[in-house]
Amino acid sequence: MFQGISSVGRKVFMTGTVAAVLASFAMTAPVAADDYPDRPVDLVVGFGTGGSADRMARAMSTFLSEELEVPVRVTNRPGAGGQLAASYILSAEDNGYSVLASTFAPYLPNAIVANGADFSIEDFSFINIQWFDMDIIAANRNSGYENLAALLEDIKNRPGRVRGAVIQGSAGHLTTRMLLDEMGIPQENLNLVTYQNGGEARSAVAGGQVDFIAISAQGSEGIREFLNPLAIVNDERVSQWDAPSLNEALEKLNLEVPVFQGSMRGLAVSAEFERQYPERFDALANAVQNTLSRKELQDYLEDQDIGGVWVGPERSNELMRANYDVFEQYAHLLK
Repeated sequence: MFQGISSVGRKVFMTGTVAAVLASFAMTAPVAADDYPDRPVDLVVGFGTGGSADRMARAMSTFLSEELEVPVRVTNRPGAGGQLAASYILSAEDNGYSVLASTFAPYLPNAIVANGADFSIEDFSFINIQWFDMDIIAANRNSGYENLAALLEDIKNRPGRVRGAVIQGSAGHLTTRMLLDEMGIPQENLNLVTYQNGGEARSAVAGGQVDFIAISAQGSEGIREFLNPLAIVNDERVSQWDAPSLNEALEKLNLEVPVFQGSMRGLAVSAEFERQYPERFDALANAVQNTLSRKELQDYLEDQDIGGVWVGPERSNELMRANYDVFEQYAHLLK
């Protein structure tokens, strides 16, 4: 089972406790690696303005600029679920002046496994994943579904009658397909509607056009009054939602499935940059860590509901590769 992310979310992001975040940081030495950086650094966002990844990058840019002592610019290169920005980073010069600031999971694994991207997960070195977000499976309050087992049994026994909403290629999309597969339910039994953005999907379940949704829990706070939460896609319950964890919800069916994070956002560079310029890579990582240790930034991130935990390069790369392994195992369900 894919584990390890949920403990980070519980300790820092999901609790919103700034003190817990700051306590996890150890201030590092000032940035120093040859003359790097001696010109502006670009944070390249794989999605449009106003989205989660964009808000994270812009929140970080001013504070990171002060740490690096050069301007830090945010550039949006949306398209193909973050694939265009990822390809841009890999095609740019490997010198540390172009940094991918984006939502990595589930989009990078999905681009590689399901959409034939011409890069691999090993082509990237993840500096830090600072924002973790888990998914929720929730039914429309008037749908009559009180638990996940009942929903799955209805999908099994009433082909084509149950309607669901997901974002195309998302972790919620894969989780939904995976649950049917593990239950031995034909995929065509579920009338699954795929949307291109969360707003449309949430409107569909809130308005009763679909019976349930599998989507980011954090972004669903605004429609809470219309939902009956059935499961949190996490290893444990969380205080924000009155719902069992995914595998707890599946106990009635004697079923256990892999649990993986809905979204992971942060900063990355090309792996070649780390190989060619290890001192620059360390300097950049130290600058990010020092930036995230600043109380004024943490206060701002908390106020804006943006994650700001430091887990570091080693753990970030482990988490991304684990997430990729799950997608690789089940990606055939998205085709």
